[in-house]
Amino acid sequence: MATSLLRVPPPQGLLRPLVVPERLLLGPGPSNVPRRIQAAGGQQLLGHMHPEVLQMMDEIKAGIQYAFQTQNQLTLAISGTGHCAMEAALLNLLEHGDTILVAINGIWGQRAADIARRLGANVCELLKPAGEYFTPRDIEKGLVQHKPSVLFITHGESSTGVLQPLEGLGELCHRHGCLLLVDAVASLGGAPIFMDQQEIDVLYSGSQKVLNVPPGSAPISFSERAREKLLRRKTKPQSFYLDMGWLANYWGCDGEPRRYHHTAPINSFFSLREGLAMLAEIGLERSWEQHQANCARLCQGLLNLGLELFVKEEKVRLPTITTVRVPEGYNWKDITAFLVDNHAMEIAGGLGPTVGKVLRIGLMGCNSTSENVNRVLGALRDALGSCHRSRL
Repeated sequence: MATSLLRVPPPQGLLRPLVVPERLLLGPGPSNVPRRIQAAGGQQLLGHMHPEVLQMMDEIKAGIQYAFQTQNQLTLAISGTGHCAMEAALLNLLEHGDTILVAINGIWGQRAADIARRLGANVCELLKPAGEYFTPRDIEKGLVQHKPSVLFITHGESSTGVLQPLEGLGELCHRHGCLLLVDAVASLGGAPIFMDQQEIDVLYSGSQKVLNVPPGSAPISFSERAREKLLRRKTKPQSFYLDMGWLANYWGCDGEPRRYHHTAPINSFFSLREGLAMLAEIGLERSWEQHQANCARLCQGLLNLGLELFVKEEKVRLPTITTVRVPEGYNWKDITAFLVDNHAMEIAGGLGPTVGKVLRIGLMGCNSTSENVNRVLGALRDALGSCHRSRL
């Protein structure tokens, strides 16, 4: 075709080689991707219904069951990020007019409430200030008052650095005829969670944090109670793409011959399979211990720098993401920019209710090492001495 017919020229930026800088990602996610997982994601494609791909999907399912500590048959990976799994959980569980109680102590409760309202649910909010957590008594009051069919709560609140205790919440919800939905995007693999023992009905996570997998696939699992609620729906879920009935079949969770639903992100699944394999090789208990130990080292180092931790109670500090108050007189943007420019290192500012108040430091998966604790503490000391008159 004659080029004179073209009105839009080739973009000059696309005619140059892609250049991606090397950075140590110690923010709230994504985390750095190990070479083994990079290599898995770089494999040649196979068809999404090829037997080798279906076998790999079975291995992913088993890996999620291990990571979640569940035997739920309805266990799979959503073709999307953790946000997509949140939406999938809510739109499959809720019908128009259903009541959901959302525990909000950070941005993820706020997002869940927003999505639930869009679905036409009756949304009741249980509120705590950023940096605090919910007690069983708080939850029971909400259950008694609002009588919801679903309770949403965040296990690892990455915007505030809070690790929400889950013991007893599942039993409490079931006593009040309610299902327990838990967001574990920031905590999976870094803090203990036992889906079956804790009677969690729906649990989801993401790939880009402790699993060290590029974003784009999201583990999710439904208990038998939750599956029965899906089967009792009077209306179809509002999204075909996230319809758990179709997805359950594609993932071999319903005992029926698998049918085409969507063209899955095969190479994302290759990567997810390897991330789950590496977690299985390390072992959950060792992974939990590693994250807790490095979080403790980091917190002590921050205190030694004269900084103030945002979450006061040690027992509810999220081992994967630590929040520290921005020191008085400093601009958090200056600190994060200095670390990128001078140390090729990312940490992040606050999110949602903590914007402008905290710095967030992530130690997740292969990035959770004592060496990285020392590196980020040294970089912060440098930044505090360079961005503003030193207060150390």
